[in-house]
Amino acid sequence: MAFIDQEVRRLVGKAIHHYGLIEDGETIVVAVSGGKDSMLLLWLLRERLSRLPIRYDLVAVHVDPGFETESAGLLEDYFKREGFRHEIIRTDHGVKAHGPENRENPCFLCARLRRTTLFKKAHELGCRKLAFGHNQDDFIETFFINICYGAQVAAMLPKQEFFNGEVTVIRPLALVPAEKVERLSRRLNIPVIRNGCPSSNKNKRMEIRTLLDSLYRKSPKVRGNVFHAMSHVNLAYLPPPLNAMPGSSTLLQTLAVQKDGS
Repeated sequence: MAFIDQEVRRLVGKAIHHYGLIEDGETIVVAVSGGKDSMLLLWLLRERLSRLPIRYDLVAVHVDPGFETESAGLLEDYFKREGFRHEIIRTDHGVKAHGPENRENPCFLCARLRRTTLFKKAHELGCRKLAFGHNQDDFIETFFINICYGAQVAAMLPKQEFFNGEVTVIRPLALVPAEKVERLSRRLNIPVIRNGCPSSNKNKRMEIRTLLDSLYRKSPKVRGNVFHAMSHVNLAYLPPPLNAMPGSSTLLQTLAVQKDGS
């Protein structure tokens, strides 16, 4: 077994245990876009079953955004060939998000529609867990996107409940850098199937990624430092909101909410 296999498996296992992502006997919907992250996640979650005493079932679900490509058919062929239980949902989410009637960011609308579809499918299948393939770099990039474009300090969570706990989103690749995902995907010859989205290489995430890559090249410690910083917030050294005057009840309420983690 190559070192990259051991390293990625170790990081996935650490995330699953540390964040309490998977329990024995569960059925997990794995959102598979066709990209390297979700394709590798599906492979890794099944591979773990051969080494662990616990059991869980997987359902690969692909939401076709509706672009004129063969991505859905290619994914369906892959799922059948590899023996994965699967569902293919054909939609017009991507087309609608890039249409003239949409005044939102196309990526934001498409992601919202896709997630709603996945939640509905998970409920229909009776699954309480929905796994996404976001890697460590995705967490960091989302953190910077929210700071630069959303005016808030926020990122993603490795484990997040929705609808009063009816569905829980899990991200088992939370500790795995994108570069390791890329290396292991190539080594295992896992296919990457693109859906033809016209915004895939020209969005805010790509801008932030370019910025961060320049920092990573200067110091290999930056990625890990930023990721750990998201869990080590010193509120005492952050300024209060501008609409709150020192000593006011609004300021005190704001700090109380921040300390409660809301």
